[in-house]
Amino acid sequence: MRFRHFIKPFPRPMLVLSNAPHRGGLSRAKGFFFMMVPKNYSGNYKADCLAFEREHGLKDFVGFMTAADIEKVLSIARSGKVTAYVTAGITNPAIAGEVPPPWKPGTINIALVIEDGLTVGAMANAIMTATEAKTYTLLKLGYNATGTTSDGIGIFAFEGNREWAGTATELGLNIGRAVRQALEESLRKWERTRRASDSP
Repeated sequence: MRFRHFIKPFPRPMLVLSNAPHRGGLSRAKGFFFMMVPKNYSGNYKADCLAFEREHGLKDFVGFMTAADIEKVLSIARSGKVTAYVTAGITNPAIAGEVPPPWKPGTINIALVIEDGLTVGAMANAIMTATEAKTYTLLKLGYNATGTTSDGIGIFAFEGNREWAGTATELGLNIGRAVRQALEESLRKWERTRRASDSP
């Protein structure tokens, strides 16, 4: 069975800080991808992501994985110099600091492309701001959760001198707006797909 995916190449390489399963950490990337896997996926994610990259003729891409139907849930929102790419599924909601429920496939992936020059510290700050926006959105929509047990996030930016991306900065404001808009839209799409699959 073939699954739908999303591949985003960049015009030129960007600095990335992420927890992605494929090429996570601090590196340079020529783009990123959201790779769709079966809901009962239990494969070798490192080998599968590498095979995906090679199969699609990609090199130096950061890769995220999800069991959500990417074609149906992918949402993109832009605010200022920030573009948020989000895929959401929340069948395994979790609250930081509490023992999670039995695992089910469900992940929120957030890839933020920031067309500005940031320090690595500012990229870490951007992760914090994006995570706060994610949690606020979940609570606003009625989910008793701070995220899921397998969330992915990546900050893609150019190397530069901007040092801060917190909620008091213009950049942080745009990060929050883009994440909130894209995540809310993706969650509503996911809820519709879940209702459709539950219908007789």
